[in-house]
Amino acid sequence: MTTLPPSSGPDAAADTPLVGIIMGSQSDLKIMENAAELLRQFQVPYEITLVSAHRTPHRLVEYAETARKRGLRVIIAGGGGAAHLPGMVAAFTTLPVIGVPINAATSIHGLDSILSMLQMPAGVPVATVALDGAANAAVLATQMLALGNARLQDVLEKYRTSLKDKVMRTIDELRKGGLNDD
Repeated sequence: MTTLPPSSGPDAAADTPLVGIIMGSQSDLKIMENAAELLRQFQVPYEITLVSAHRTPHRLVEYAETARKRGLRVIIAGGGGAAHLPGMVAAFTTLPVIGVPINAATSIHGLDSILSMLQMPAGVPVATVALDGAANAAVLATQMLALGNARLQDVLEKYRTSLKDKVMRTIDELRKGGLNDD
């Protein structure tokens, strides 16, 4: 597993991963690293690893069942094709699981992945973001963590402001180029 580098000193306990990022195969990494990048930007400790629902089912059960004891508070699980990973992890933990459907080579344009996450049975939810939407999964995980964390609430406010500022800069650039945003 890869985690944020721990700090030294009295705040070292704060570096215990709060978010687990898991995926079914290495090919999913190009999508899931977007979640890792935002969590790094938000300074949310995370771990990232492979957990295949089909090739390493015992690892999946162990990962999900021990997640809370290891300090995780949210799990982001990406999967393509039939995408059983998020739902199976949700079956073995009461932590929130955020599913990231991935438009994999074996997928039906991602529709199979999306439906496998959305159509979970009552009592075993998987919060599901857009196809290849790992960045939004990181934002959602951070929002969940921010419910009891003023620093993360501030980080999210600043992030939203930066998104607005980016749009406003683009509008200004369009106006300077003679284009109108009306």
